[in-house]
Amino acid sequence: MSKVVLDASALLAVIFDEPGAENLTDEILESAVISTVNLAEVQSKLIKKGYEPEEAWDDALALVQAEHFTPEQAKIAGTLIQKTESRGLSLGDRSCLALAIALKAEVYTTEQIWKGLKVGVPIHVIR
Repeated sequence: MSKVVLDASALLAVIFDEPGAENLTDEILESAVISTVNLAEVQSKLIKKGYEPEEAWDDALALVQAEHFTPEQAKIAGTLIQKTESRGLSLGDRSCLALAIALKAEVYTTEQIWKGLKVGVPIHVIR
């Protein structure tokens, strides 16, 4: 299976065994990557929940491979504002989509506002 991209909400759903996590099968997780921008979001949320910083980092990276946020992805994320501003997508959301676009990969999220979004890659809302 080629790479798939997870946004922060999807990875957090797996870590906390939230609804929708069951849709991210072992096969999907084995090929999953996450932008370093979204990885920072995950670590922040875990620390807010009481994790120690190293534990948060290790738990997140145990499930996915980190992909560096590149200048190409920064340009894509900035440009995506045209298609996503009306939906209120954050820079983190657009960074996730930029990675998926750069990799020509499917993306997984729990964010309902992504439903029906057309950015050139398949988007799977897992709950």
